[in-house]
Amino acid sequence: MNRKIERYLKSRTFFERWPIIGNTTNPTKNIIVIPCLGEYPGLLSTLNDIALADEAESSLVIVVVNNHKNASNDHIEGNEQTLKELHKWNHEKLNICWIDASSTGNELPSEEGVGLARKIGLDWGLKLLAEWNKIKLPLVNLDADTRIEKNYLKAINSFFKIDNRWAATIACAHLIEGTKQRRAATLCYEFSLRYYADYLAWANSPYGYHSIGSAMTCTGYAYAAISGMNRRLAGEDFYFLQQLTKTGKVERLPGTTVHPSNRISGRTPFGTGQRIERFLTHQRDEYELYAPEIFGTIKNLISAINTNSRLDSTNFLKIAAQIEPKLKDFLIKIDFEKNWNNFRNQNKKESGVIKQFHQWFDGLRTLQLVHYLRDNVWVNKDMFEAIETFIHENNLSPVVDISGKIKEDLHSQELLLQQLRNIYEQQSHLSIST
Repeated sequence: MNRKIERYLKSRTFFERWPIIGNTTNPTKNIIVIPCLGEYPGLLSTLNDIALADEAESSLVIVVVNNHKNASNDHIEGNEQTLKELHKWNHEKLNICWIDASSTGNELPSEEGVGLARKIGLDWGLKLLAEWNKIKLPLVNLDADTRIEKNYLKAINSFFKIDNRWAATIACAHLIEGTKQRRAATLCYEFSLRYYADYLAWANSPYGYHSIGSAMTCTGYAYAAISGMNRRLAGEDFYFLQQLTKTGKVERLPGTTVHPSNRISGRTPFGTGQRIERFLTHQRDEYELYAPEIFGTIKNLISAINTNSRLDSTNFLKIAAQIEPKLKDFLIKIDFEKNWNNFRNQNKKESGVIKQFHQWFDGLRTLQLVHYLRDNVWVNKDMFEAIETFIHENNLSPVVDISGKIKEDLHSQELLLQQLRNIYEQQSHLSIST
């Protein structure tokens, strides 16, 4: 067994506290981990999707049924029903194992949530891959309310057949269904997600991807290399992908799409469920986005890094001030001078300086810069005006008329959303290591 993986499995796991139940001996090309909190009967639809997918025999599914001691009765009862169904599951149809982190005495600690639930399942997946000597196979994250396409497993298996794969994001499209207001809320949320990730990719940021828990995967080796899944109550997907980006190449897995639910949910402090509820309860104006000029500033910063990596910090900050005076202020605020000089002293090659910069100026610092520029230079813009600017930046024209009453025209919004999805699929992705 690889020493790094052996050390991780010995020191950072909870195998005795939460044992795995079911047949773990079948050969497999991937392991899918699904955290499940009060997801009965919806989980069964997701499992049936996997069972009916091409190459279903290649998969082992690990369901982590979880809740706290103080969970709602609905969640506890739902988990009880889920565990009963898993015990009755026809494993010739699809090989499923599960972990009971729900029953009395097995619950998650009160301060823990989806991060720990994912970690428990992924740790078990890593242990099995290590025992089978298949650590280059993928550990796949999925959610219990997410539907998949028939080619989902085939696309994953094909992608990870290629040597030296590290990690990937899978295309994601929320189900746009329900009442007109629910559909409007979902479209608004989708625009927000896509605009941010697409614009960062346009700016050549290595963090230009969608951070969605049900749409990310990595090899067992990559998982151990970043010390596994973090235990955050929410945002675990953002930090997980950020660490994978710092240590290897996060690519876009082609050929399939996952479809999360657009339901209201209080399972996490933020995310799809919270955004849908916020829209429906009119807590704020949802039809606004970060100003396009912010992403232009990020693009110019990255371009300056790539072409001026031998400059000392004083001279580089002069360039930053020419890009935008507040960019210089932000870099000084986050101690750029000290860090930049360290990068230059530690690396003889320009590529090493650039790589170390992006490991330091990560997805979180990028978001902090976005907020700083929003608060000090460019206020948020009307959603559709901002999207129109982004589309023009890609040398395209919007497929619908953005002026007028597009906020009330959900059909036009769906066509516009599809255009953004197409742009995302066509974008190449920058790796820190390149």
